Amino acid sequence: MCGRFSITTPPEAMRGLFGYLDEPDFPPRYNIAPSQPVPLVIREQDGEGGSRRRFLLVRWGLVPSWAKEMPQSLLINARAETIAEKPSFRGAFRHHRALMPADGFYEWKAVSGKGPKQPFFIRRKDGRPFAMAAIWDIWMPSGGSELDSCAIVTTEANETLKPVHHRMPVILAEKDWDLWLDPAASEKELLALLRPAPDDLMEAIPVSTRINRVANDDPSLQERATVEAEPEKPARPKKPADERQMGLF
Repeated sequence: MCGRFSITTPPEAMRGLFGYLDEPDFPPRYNIAPSQPVPLVIREQDGEGGSRRRFLLVRWGLVPSWAKEMPQSLLINARAETIAEKPSFRGAFRHHRALMPADGFYEWKAVSGKGPKQPFFIRRKDGRPFAMAAIWDIWMPSGGSELDSCAIVTTEANETLKPVHHRMPVILAEKDWDLWLDPAASEKELLALLRPAPDDLMEAIPVSTRINRVANDDPSLQERATVEAEPEKPARPKKPADERQMGLF
């Protein structure tokens, strides 16, 4: 799964890369968590028979348009293997696909012995921002204002990330961005994009457990650090059976 990520590229550079006309002032974020506002890049009609890319700020945690009430659990990830069939995701997959800009994301690996898991910051080796495949939807609760929300599409991990976690976000190649946003794209074309990133694209850097606390949001979260496993306590020797008591039977 993907449960935390970061966006630190300056807004103007992000705007140039993703080609939207909006000029949002999205500050650097090093520890974006579920339920928080996240940026998306969507495609919409421009009123002149064409289309353009737009920047959209939405809640991370999808609420399907047909939901009668807010889901009890946050739908932050949509599995690529079932996205076209699952009722919670198939409508958004067909009609509301988006690019989610990111500079990196975090995953956790269990360490030997007891103690906290080792967090990893996963980024492109060249340090460039990238686009995760996302879906979004518009929910209109009764008596309330509409809510735009989203989920990140995930797939099986590539060989680089398998030692850390068995899942990873779908990272779309820049040449595939238009196809993912194209409302006329077929289901077959779209599903073909939902594959693991090339093994040589990303790197996983061990970082501090400070990332575990949502309130921490600063550059030091991405500095290299390792978690020390707590040594396992030796098992206590079993007490010998009380032969006198056993002798009563």
